Amino acid sequence: MKIALIGYGKMGRMIEQIARERGHEIVSVIDVDNRADFATEAFRSADVAIEFTAPQAAYDNVREAFAQGVKVVSGSTGWMAAHEEEMRRLCREEGKTLLWSSNFSVGVAVFRAVNKYLAKIMDRFPAYDVRMEEVHHVHKLDAPSGTAITLAEDIVSNIGRKDKWVRGMLTAPDGTVTGTADCAADELRIDSVRRGEVPGIHTVCYDSEADAITLTHDAHSRKGFALGAVLAAEFVAGREGWLTIDDLFNF
Repeated sequence: MKIALIGYGKMGRMIEQIARERGHEIVSVIDVDNRADFATEAFRSADVAIEFTAPQAAYDNVREAFAQGVKVVSGSTGWMAAHEEEMRRLCREEGKTLLWSSNFSVGVAVFRAVNKYLAKIMDRFPAYDVRMEEVHHVHKLDAPSGTAITLAEDIVSNIGRKDKWVRGMLTAPDGTVTGTADCAADELRIDSVRRGEVPGIHTVCYDSEADAITLTHDAHSRKGFALGAVLAAEFVAGREGWLTIDDLFNF
């Protein structure tokens, strides 16, 4: 399979390594200094483009790839909420293909399935309140993380006493804490921490006077995310339209 890479930071380089190990060809690499290469035959020859960039760049990157007739797998977070309706329409009405996910890790996919199942159980036990925390490296721009938001939305969908998620406390790399731990009973609080080079830790905690139940996914490296992105590209190559991580990992 021919793959184009959009974004050539740490994730992009790891995706390249795994893609080559799986026998795929990297036909184009686009980063901030060569965006004109979207309009090249090399980029257009790609079966799928894998996009991992910053929130402020992702939307334009996906639109550029669409303009060249290339399918996209995107793992950039912090932009989809504002553009999901448009992306769905482009896939539905104009024949574009996009698989977006806040997290491509196989482990996170399993974690998410367990999280949804646990939420369904805990809906029957109102004595347990639920909160979340996500920890990421100091370079991450958005907070809460896209993965945390996805996990929170799964909880809200399955627990009747929670209507929405809200931002809680944010601990900055210098230790400064902003935000608040106060929230309404029908709100699910997500706290965020930025420190070091942490690839990603997501924790869901159900707490009561009697005890606590804690569910945690701790990424050891970015390799799980990169592998999942390549698996997603392999999946997308033979499909069309709006796709999600649930289509790839159908638990």
